[in-house]
Amino acid sequence: MRTHGVRRIFAMGTLSIPAEGDSFSLARLMMVGLVRVVVSRAYTTVLGIGEVFTKEAGEDIDWTVYRIAGIPGGSDEASWKADREDGEVFEGYVGGPGWSLSQKRGALARWLVDAAEDGKEKWIGKMPIVSRYAGSERREALLTF
Repeated sequence: MRTHGVRRIFAMGTLSIPAEGDSFSLARLMMVGLVRVVVSRAYTTVLGIGEVFTKEAGEDIDWTVYRIAGIPGGSDEASWKADREDGEVFEGYVGGPGWSLSQKRGALARWLVDAAEDGKEKWIGKMPIVSRYAGSERREALLTF
């Protein structure tokens, strides 16, 4: 990134990466424990992602590691169109009011596009959870074609 002059990056991580600001969650503890036992190499790799950014990114790169849990959803066009309107987005920390354990793929893609456009400056140097806001209703599309 430094070689090519990249200043801003959004990197994906999972609930396995602990972050300052997280609260205790039994659901998270169980999910991370299962991942750690069943796919320990993936668990170690994800922890490494968090470590690279917190220890090596420095001040010359504006990074955000957005953490996810489950990302259900289809890959066909109809699924993407429907899923991107699947409720409001929670961005914050584990255990925060409104956080949940999943986010539809299309809704995550919508969040990433929005993040790339506005920079999500409040999350620079942090690791927010991005999930569906618990209890939110499906959003209606702003434009229909």
